[in-house]
Amino acid sequence: MTLDHLWSTWRSEYVGTLGDDPIGQPTGEAPPTPEGTLFERILAAPASDRDKFVVARGRRCFALLNLFPYTAGHAMVLPNRGVPGLVDLDEEEFSELWALVRDLTVACREGLGCDAVNVGVNLGEAAGGSQSDHLHVHVVPRWVGDANFMTATADTRTLPVALPEAWDRLRAGWPGGAPAAWMEG
Repeated sequence: MTLDHLWSTWRSEYVGTLGDDPIGQPTGEAPPTPEGTLFERILAAPASDRDKFVVARGRRCFALLNLFPYTAGHAMVLPNRGVPGLVDLDEEEFSELWALVRDLTVACREGLGCDAVNVGVNLGEAAGGSQSDHLHVHVVPRWVGDANFMTATADTRTLPVALPEAWDRLRAGWPGGAPAAWMEG
């Protein structure tokens, strides 16, 4: 059973792209980089980081808002290269991935004012991973009372913050200010 989203202002933009591939190329036209995972193609797309909802970039990993969030500000931290599991990361990727997860949890608290944060990884399709070919760590801001009767009785989530505003607020809440210039690629 899927949940509907209520007051998700950004969804009108999404509905307008139905029939497009995830990096905005109309169906039937060859995208500039056909190889790679969904997330590799998003990262390589020519759009700005704000337009792609890339919150921060490291040398080997990046943080990206989830287009289908569980709560406002739901983001993911991923290695730049598509690998399926934690064991596939080299030591530098592993260290940077978890450093970005830490920084993103701070940004959630500082920028969004959440009460808590869930951090989780689905390793493989059977674990619930819908993009199991590219490891990603979910960082989900939580508020007291965010799971309410709407979810329980109407299969609907309320998201009071649109994706562009969540992007702005997460970057504003980033430890030490907006991510350093070297991270913005």
